[in-house]
Amino acid sequence: MDYLVALASDPGAWAALATLLVMEVVLGIDNLIFISILTNKLPEAHRARTQRLGIGLALLMRLGLLGTVALIVRLTAPIFTAFEHDFSWRDLILIAGGAFLVWKATTEIHHHVSGEGEGSGSGAAKTSTLTPWSAIGQILVLDLVFSIDSIVTAVGMTEHIPIMFVAVVGAVSVMMFAAGPLSRFIERNPTVVMLALGFLLVIGMTLVAEGFGSHVPKGYIYAAMAFSALVEGLNMLSRRAKKMRALE
Repeated sequence: MDYLVALASDPGAWAALATLLVMEVVLGIDNLIFISILTNKLPEAHRARTQRLGIGLALLMRLGLLGTVALIVRLTAPIFTAFEHDFSWRDLILIAGGAFLVWKATTEIHHHVSGEGEGSGSGAAKTSTLTPWSAIGQILVLDLVFSIDSIVTAVGMTEHIPIMFVAVVGAVSVMMFAAGPLSRFIERNPTVVMLALGFLLVIGMTLVAEGFGSHVPKGYIYAAMAFSALVEGLNMLSRRAKKMRALE
């Protein structure tokens, strides 16, 4: 208890918490986009419940991983060398997770381009073979990859486990609150789906590159994503203005 009181009265601890919370929220955007696109393939009656259950289980998994933080840190130790690069378990997890994300994004893009993904709501959900439990499984698989990466980063920012716990709970709470509105926004704006899938494709390739030892500054990735989202937002405003003029 004295340790927690001393931590709560330390300004440096609060600064570390704020920084870590922002980082967890930003890293959670990738996961949230994936969850929104995935659950939109389900019947509308199952979407909110699947999102809450998937994110809730992801929170429990992240907290469990934080309890084994010493083991996760050891995942960065090299286990073999290939192509003049020392691979660790973290590298292999990033490569596998990135490849999964690239495959999933490419598959969804193919569905939309070929017309298989046309439509929204219950009509689109009826043609999907996705079930709520398979969606939850995919959410947990991807969250495992992002969790390990974010925990390794968090350990480099602070040594206090309580701060990591609070940051993770706060970030997942934001995801829980934003999942529904983001899913509805993506469903109402089909062009945003392709943009979001493009984001996931880039993120997947970045994870693979990280696994092979090529560090890509995440600031560049998120700056490009923000610029693309701004351009798409301007296009949406332009289309809406044209529709309003056509109705006059």
